[in-house]
Amino acid sequence: MKRLFSYGPLLIVIAAILWGVDGVLRRSLYSLPPITIVFFEHLIGALLIAPFFLPKLWKEKLSKKEWWAVLLVSLLSGVIGTLFFTTALAKTGFIAFSVVFLLQKLQPVFTIGTAAIVLKERVSPKFITWALLALVAAYFVTFPNGVVNLDTGSGTAIAALFAVGAAFAWAVSTAFSRFTLLGHSHTYVTGMRFFLTVPLALIVLLLLGQSASLTAPSFNEFGRLIIISLSTGMVALWIYYRGLKTTQAKVSTILELVFPLTGVFIDIVFFHTVLAPSQYFAAAVLLFAVYNVSKLNKSVL
Repeated sequence: MKRLFSYGPLLIVIAAILWGVDGVLRRSLYSLPPITIVFFEHLIGALLIAPFFLPKLWKEKLSKKEWWAVLLVSLLSGVIGTLFFTTALAKTGFIAFSVVFLLQKLQPVFTIGTAAIVLKERVSPKFITWALLALVAAYFVTFPNGVVNLDTGSGTAIAALFAVGAAFAWAVSTAFSRFTLLGHSHTYVTGMRFFLTVPLALIVLLLLGQSASLTAPSFNEFGRLIIISLSTGMVALWIYYRGLKTTQAKVSTILELVFPLTGVFIDIVFFHTVLAPSQYFAAAVLLFAVYNVSKLNKSVL
């Protein structure tokens, strides 16, 4: 059973599935500015993890390099990546099968490159084979019959730049998160990530002139933000970091391709979307490739 799917990669997949559900939970928050959602989500997440994080704060200490790594992750993953991706979607009118989703698929490439530099992870020919198969399958899962909508108006070029920026921000965060996790517990790193992102998000919120939005969320929206933190937000990241602690970053980024697969099946169940035959076939290929990538994981712990 252990050989079928080891513990670390399994947790990465579970986190990716939760992130796939995230879009459904956030649909009712469309009236709030993205940076406001980022701020409150991290504030609530920080408060929820505080009882578990604070006792570790006195036991675990970050080195100078680890401090920079956590700050970088908090800024890139917690704030910039989310803002860039949301901005990119807005430039294309939130069209699902657009260039934004195509370029977001560059994230594994950036992650593997950053992991090679920061973590000295090397890729074998076998890994490259399964990773490429997973990337191609994820493409056909996301885009019915492989068709990308490039006709999304004058903002398409700018949207493409923001999408690449978001992919790069999240990719770098994966490598530096694992760098910190190698010497610390996942609860400690998750707590640091949330507590540092709160002031960073607040600063960006004020710089963007969105201070009035701090009083904008309704009672129901606060309730939805709490639900997000307890499922697809803080808890999902806590599970992800537990898996990333024993999973190479290059492996993790391929396993995360389960995320778009989850989104597709949510469209089937909740929104009764009819899939193209190519998407069903690509989904099976993606799962097979992810399974084989997971077997190549070499934990150093």
